Amino acid sequence: MSLSTASPCDEGVIQGTSADFPCSPSARPWILLTAILASSMVFIDGTVVNVALPALQHEFNATAANAQWVIESYALFLAALLLVGGSAGDRFGRRRVFAVGVGLFAIASACCGMVGSIEQLIYARAVQGVGGALLVPGSLAFISASFPENIRGKAIGTWSGYTAITAALGPVIGGFLIEHLSWRYAFWINVPFALIVLFLTFRYVPESRGTYRSVRLDWPGAALISVGLGCLVSGLIESSSAGWSDAGVAGALALAVVALAGFIFVEMRHPSPMLPLHLFRSRDFSGANLLTLLLYAALGGGMFFFPLNLIQVQGYSAAAAGAALLPFILTMFVLSRWAGGLVDRYGAKRPLVTGPAIAALGFVLLAVPGIGKSYWTSFFPAVLVLGFGMAVSVAPLTTTVMNALGTSLAGVASGINNAISRMAALLAIAVLGIVMSQAFNRELARRTNELTVSPSVLRQVVSQRSKLAAIELPAEATESEKTAIKAAIGNSFVYGFRWVMLLAALLALASSFSAWLMIGSGRDESSK
Repeated sequence: MSLSTASPCDEGVIQGTSADFPCSPSARPWILLTAILASSMVFIDGTVVNVALPALQHEFNATAANAQWVIESYALFLAALLLVGGSAGDRFGRRRVFAVGVGLFAIASACCGMVGSIEQLIYARAVQGVGGALLVPGSLAFISASFPENIRGKAIGTWSGYTAITAALGPVIGGFLIEHLSWRYAFWINVPFALIVLFLTFRYVPESRGTYRSVRLDWPGAALISVGLGCLVSGLIESSSAGWSDAGVAGALALAVVALAGFIFVEMRHPSPMLPLHLFRSRDFSGANLLTLLLYAALGGGMFFFPLNLIQVQGYSAAAAGAALLPFILTMFVLSRWAGGLVDRYGAKRPLVTGPAIAALGFVLLAVPGIGKSYWTSFFPAVLVLGFGMAVSVAPLTTTVMNALGTSLAGVASGINNAISRMAALLAIAVLGIVMSQAFNRELARRTNELTVSPSVLRQVVSQRSKLAAIELPAEATESEKTAIKAAIGNSFVYGFRWVMLLAALLALASSFSAWLMIGSGRDESSK
């Protein structure tokens, strides 16, 4: 999973806070519970669906590109609209926008569980992302608006810790539901939680608005970044099957360039841009965001394929695959306080150079196991090392982002950083999907050429190569042919998986190098 979802960086969407603290002290625990439950729904849905992908591919006869879009449609709108969602809450009322987001998320979750095709699921997931972009900013804005400064840090820390735990348990619970009931329950479980959140919201949470609510929202920027990222991801994903010369792929990529260039143009001129470009004058801020882009691209892209490997190739159940990443999350949770102290002892630069390098080693170790090895001797050490590397990285990264521009801009800075972490995973899944597809197809062609199987069986296997490890064995194949084909498919996926993990390791090393080059230079002129 992408750990940015459980990072204190989410508080960055707070654009202004109420100074009156209109709630009573007795209501504050309920407000905190509301924030935790709401954020947890979004964070869990960002990871639990990875465990459901094999079941989705099987039920809907879906390709790997379809599976990518199930994740990408959600991540696209969550990332693109997160900052404008925070601004909308500041202007129109945080409780109001938050409640709309929760309601939209619940309706979309119910629809996800009732869909009859993979295309319908992709659309419903996109609506979920919109709902998440509206509710996540409000969840932390409630804390800021309702808790005085002397206890606010403890409240945010509690929020961060509990959402990390729920994010860790999400894939396990989702895996259990998928294995014993249906993948549909992984979405339907959001509905009762959303109803509880709405009750708590209207019962305990006071309305609050930001200081600058009269400033108009950056809707042109939000539209352009959504179109730009959507077309870019679409072009990258479809290129695996259609090729780079395909008119649709070329058109999507060209439109992405135009939309993203238009986004930069709008942000330079909008009175209240969702992405204030002048903030990047700070070398620390630019360095921290470059590190975030690279490191979370490695994490988001790599973790997309990990459950597929465990379930479709290694033979894990959905619940076991969900539990496989628990050491990663628990390591981060247990070491978070210690990692925060590293900044006080050594400054931010050393941990931000060391942590991603350790994470890179974790990705390398994930590339080692073949098929049929014990989890404890193959994947567990890799997951543990990866978790340790991320634990060393996350707290210093958050501190660097929060301190880079000064207190008055800390909220905006961390919001941008959180959005970038989500965009990193969004783009990485598309790019590494190309790598996986090319490597898998090449290795499958080599291995099937060496098999002694009937031509008709071979044609049926090759025609399904866009499904990757979800290829269904032809019914007419003999048992010996099925065994040989299954081994070829599994080994081909592992071959592609190794390429993905090694590229993720290179991205993590690049993020370490960016910290060495850029972190530690001070505020520059960005806060002026």
